[in-house]
Formats: sequence, structure tokens, C-alpha cells
Amino acid sequence: MLPLTGYRILDLTSVIFGPLASQVMADYGADVIKIESPDGDVMRGTGPTTENGMGAVFLGVNRGKRSIIIDLKSSAGREALLNLVSTADVLMHTIRPQKLAAIGLDEQLLRQHNPKLVFASLVGFGENGPYSGMPAYDDIIQGKSGNVDLMQRQTGTPQYFPSIVADKTSGLIAVSAILAALLARERTGKGSHVEIPMFESMVAFNLVEHLYGRHFDPAQGAAGYSRVLNPWRRPFRTTDGFICALPYTEAHWRRFFEETDVPDLIKDPRFNSHSARTHHAEALYAVVGKSMATRSTDEWLKFFKDIDVAASRITSMEDLQKDEHLLATEFFQTIHDEAMGKLVFPGVPVRFDGVRPAVGMAPRLGEHTAEVLAEIKQGNSRRQ
Repeated sequence: MLPLTGYRILDLTSVIFGPLASQVMADYGADVIKIESPDGDVMRGTGPTTENGMGAVFLGVNRGKRSIIIDLKSSAGREALLNLVSTADVLMHTIRPQKLAAIGLDEQLLRQHNPKLVFASLVGFGENGPYSGMPAYDDIIQGKSGNVDLMQRQTGTPQYFPSIVADKTSGLIAVSAILAALLARERTGKGSHVEIPMFESMVAFNLVEHLYGRHFDPAQGAAGYSRVLNPWRRPFRTTDGFICALPYTEAHWRRFFEETDVPDLIKDPRFNSHSARTHHAEALYAVVGKSMATRSTDEWLKFFKDIDVAASRITSMEDLQKDEHLLATEFFQTIHDEAMGKLVFPGVPVRFDGVRPAVGMAPRLGEHTAEVLAEIKQGNSRRQ
């Protein structure tokens, strides 16, 4: 039995932010009911596919759920949702506040049907600020939360991370917040309203290390962790390729300098402590880069293994499915779908009591409408 077995999540989210959060909870055993409009989640059409409405990106964030079609603009649709609410533990949505009110689904009405409901608002910006209700997508949040500035500081060019990192990070924060609310409900018996804004989530994420000197008042330096922003912080070129390596401790650096014929550098005041190396990271990485260019990748891997320093080759996206560790741990999982054939999914990264949860298929649009509505009619909330 998985940790969330018996919990029901009503998922009124779309795109990536919310669907990733609800997918994690489905992976953990929750019955996630994806409530879609007759048009379906826009991501159904994103990416390669062998079946209309089942695009690759949709598959990546909607596995293990059930899908029902409800037109929330109709009175019958709102009534169906309220009937579902009475059986649910969580209702999560990415509907902007003004639109939620416009269809008559405010928190007070939902609580009349289920006082123990955890009502989770996954929004772009906190509802008590001037940005409340503004549309927010990953690119916008990356620009406003500092991601683009970080890339510009390191590369000289304003650009986005090559990942929908704001959506995904905020989705994982949403999971932890919703689970915390469920834990509180177990203790108090009361539901709660949880707000998870993307903007604030990403600012918090970025400033873990990058608030830096501005933790202090007055500031003890600029924002931005210098070692991470150093343009030399990248894979090092070898004689036949590239390598990722990070000597970190005093012992690591001493061995590295000794074995690369520059032992005097360990006494260099720029490099003789962790603080000094951080302050002079650009010069340090330039020294390392020059040394790396003298040997092959295999030679460096053996060298770093011998002195107990973390090092690795670069792995391509395609080669991840052939990685020896991921194969040994049976990370990737295959589903055989009658219509779509063989589908490969990344597995659930965590294990419970040594067991990795199995992944489920992503649902077709409205695939479970009749099934779920019949359950509600029969008073079966699937909480067994």
C-alpha cells in the first residue's frame, strides 16, 4: 500500500505546474481525478504522438490519473463538481481568482460541501499583491524571478534555463505544501486553503544561494553566489572530450595540486581555504581548465577515482536510457498500451520500503467520466 492510497485529489489544473504536482501524488498512491473541459488540457497536443490528444509532454505529467469531462460553465457541470468535492480530500486548481469566482466556485461554497477539504490554489502570483491575477507562464516567471538575470551574469546573454524549471520547481513545492496541509488535517480534523504562487516559489528557490551578500543589512556584497556564476563553471575540456569534476575539500585540492605538478598552489592565498577559493573561483577554474586539457577523459576519470573526487562523463538525453545505474535500478518503466503500443516512462525516483511505485498510463480525454460519475451516484468514494 502506497502512502497516499485512499486519498482523492480533484485536479482542475492544466499545462505543467499543477499536473506535475498531481502526478507525483498519483505516483504516491492517490486517486487523482483530472477534471478537463470538453476541449481538454492544451498539453494534449504538445510533442510527438501516435494518437491524437496524447502528446509526449502530456504523457510526461499526467500518468496514473483518471480523466473526466466537466463543463464548469454549465449548472450541471458545477453540480457534478460539487458532488465530487464531497468525496475528495484535495481540490487543486490553476484558475485565476477572478475566473474562479466567475463560475461560482469559491472556497466558501466548496467548504459547505466538504469542511475537511484541502483547497489548493496554484497561481502565478500571491493573491494579496499587485501582480495577483496576472497570467503567468514559465518564461514569464523565469524572467521575473531572477533566472534570466543569472544566465546573463554567467553567459553575458539574457536567456532562459533550457528547462521549464519554474513550472516544475513550483509543482514540487505544491506537492510538499499540499501534503503538509493533509498532515495538519489529520491532527486537527479541519481543512485549509493552501496558496502556492509560482513567482514567490521561484524567488525562494533562486535565493537559497543567490541572496548571498544581501542576507545582511547593510549588504556584505552583491546578490549572486560567485562560484556558481563563474563563467568557467562548466565541463572541462580534455584531450578527447569533456569531463565534469569537482574537487571540494581541502584534501581534494591538495591532492589535485600535488598530482598535477603545481603543489605550490595549495599555499597560494587565493586557493588555501574554501572561502578564498570561492572568492577567486574564476582564477581557480582557469587553472583547473588548463590542467584538464593535458589528459584524456579516461585518464582523468581514473585519477579522480583514485583521489576520491566526484567526476563524470557528460551523458546525453538519449544515453540516459542506457545508463548502467539506471538500468541496474530498473528506473525506466515500460507500459504496453493497446492503442499506442509500447511507451517508456521515467520511473518514480523514490522507493517506499525498498519498492519503487509502478507508473500508470496517462488517461484519454474523458476516459473515466462515466466510471467516476457512477461511483459518486452509488456513494462509492473509492476510499477502501
